[in-house]
Amino acid sequence: MPVPVSVTNPKGVGLTGHYAAPLETSGPFARIAAQKSDDVEPTSKPEETPSEQAERTTTEATDAAASTMNVDNDHNVVVRGLTFAYPGLDGRPVPGMSPLISNMTFSLKPGSRCLLLGGNGAGKTTLLKILGGKHMVPQDCVSVLGRPPFHDTNLTASGDLSYVGGNWTRDVAFAGCSVPLTGDFPASKMIDSVPGVDPARKARLIKALDVDPDWRMHQVSDGQRRRVQICVGMLKPFKVLLLDEITVDLDVLGRAELMQFLKEECEQRGATILYATHIFDGLEFWPSHIAYMARGVMRVLKDAKDVPELGQGKLLELVYALLSEEADAVEKARGGPRSAAWDPSREGQVDSFSYVFNNGWVPGTMGSSLSTNAVMRM
Repeated sequence: MPVPVSVTNPKGVGLTGHYAAPLETSGPFARIAAQKSDDVEPTSKPEETPSEQAERTTTEATDAAASTMNVDNDHNVVVRGLTFAYPGLDGRPVPGMSPLISNMTFSLKPGSRCLLLGGNGAGKTTLLKILGGKHMVPQDCVSVLGRPPFHDTNLTASGDLSYVGGNWTRDVAFAGCSVPLTGDFPASKMIDSVPGVDPARKARLIKALDVDPDWRMHQVSDGQRRRVQICVGMLKPFKVLLLDEITVDLDVLGRAELMQFLKEECEQRGATILYATHIFDGLEFWPSHIAYMARGVMRVLKDAKDVPELGQGKLLELVYALLSEEADAVEKARGGPRSAAWDPSREGQVDSFSYVFNNGWVPGTMGSSLSTNAVMRM
């Protein structure tokens, strides 16, 4: 019977020579650190004693807290100088590409119902995900309820911060991506799986969303599945709610009931809601603030009483005018209307081209950045 080496040679004498020599490699973060160290000139500075260092750290923390205490206490959502870009393969922003969000600063008080407007690609979803703690940003750039949403996971675990958006799907390994969340079980199983829920609030949500607890989740329509998703996301009394295109699949009655419920939540409990949508029918009564984003910049953030179009029932006309103005500005920055570059003689012809490699931010799928039927040059 073989005797293990741990018995015959417990101290490992003579074995170190068989170890492989470590490879000298440097990842992207090591290169960044080396570059920063090369750029900074060494300075002669007397070394601090532990007591001096502790005193300085305490003073800096106190000053920083004092400078932001009033703002964070008076506002549920605070954004200060936020700049964000999705990283490339090496974890750094892609060279030559502008940030998706640039130097954004705004705040919202308790009870605010902010309608977030903007065209496709303006950065609305990215902003909501940052506020929801789904992307890491510097702690001093974003504050929700006085805490950084990415670093303080208790914000979402407690239900104080809730994000509802996107399709209710899952990725199945070796089967498919963005598969609808289905199963031969009732809707009540998903609703009842959320612990610590007030029965009265649950009943109120089920009634407002017209959810049948006996719905079988593999037999419901997209709109019914969306109702269950919204119900599950709002079971706990939130203090800040982030909504991203959640009413796309709802009918007119369901959307009206939901918006009335959300309005009551803000008025009665002082909750703060940011709602991004492209459906504006009957929304004039709902918002307390109007925010408009374009090319990653918060162009407008006004109190609803300062927007006369809301009182006149012309929210759709307002959004159309804002988007048209932005489209004209983009075309002018590009050197003229895009239609001027179209050549009728080349209709139906396709030049050879290739896509930039996927930059890695999509979680486990290329579906959000590259279509499976796209033409590619190999």
